[in-house]
Amino acid sequence: MLRRVRITKYTHSCVRLEHDDGGGTLVIDPGVWSEPEALAGADAVLVTHEHGDHVDVLRLKGLNVPVYAPKAARIPGLDFVGVVADEEFTAAGFRVTAHGGQHARVYDGLPDCPNLGYLVGDRLYHPGDSLHVPDRPVETLLVPLQGSWMKTEEAVDFVRAVEPERAYGIHDGQVNERGLGSLNGWLTHECGGRYRRLLPGATAR
Repeated sequence: MLRRVRITKYTHSCVRLEHDDGGGTLVIDPGVWSEPEALAGADAVLVTHEHGDHVDVLRLKGLNVPVYAPKAARIPGLDFVGVVADEEFTAAGFRVTAHGGQHARVYDGLPDCPNLGYLVGDRLYHPGDSLHVPDRPVETLLVPLQGSWMKTEEAVDFVRAVEPERAYGIHDGQVNERGLGSLNGWLTHECGGRYRRLLPGATAR
C-alpha cells in the first residue's frame, strides 16, 4: 500500500488519496455519480478520460485546484492541464506517471477517446476505462468490475497480468447488489488472495 496514505473509495470510479501526515489530497475520477464530499479539501484532481461518470465538470469548475486530464480530451467548460502517455508530473505532492492512451473499445472502434491510467507514487494504479498493463510493478491495483466494454474474465486476467500485492474494485456504479456479489465473488476466488471489496466510503491503507 502507499506508505502513510489513506485510500477512500467513492461511488463508481472515484478514489481519494490523503497523506496521513497532513500532506496533499489527490482525487481521481470524481464523476457525476460520485459523492460531493470526495472533493472536499482536494488539492488536485486526476481525470482519466472525458466521460461524465469520471468527470463532473460543474463541480470541478468551482474547485479552484489543478485538474489533470488527457491532453486530447474534449471536456467543454473545464480548464485542465493536458497530460500525455509516459509523462511524469507531481500532483498534490504525489508523483504521477501516465500510462496507456485510449479508452477500451465497445463496438466498431467506439468510443474513440483518449484514456490515461495513472500510477501514483509508483505504487497505486488507476486505469480508467481501459485494461492497459503498466510496464512497472504495482502494489495496489484499482480494477474495473463492469462496463459495456468488458467482461468478468478480463477483470480477472487484468489482476493476474499486473500481479499487484492487493486489488480493489472500481467502475461498479451500474451494477445492483446481486451483480456485485457475483463479480466480487469471482475476483475473490480467482485472484489468489489479492482482491478485496471496498464499499463506497470505506478506507484502506
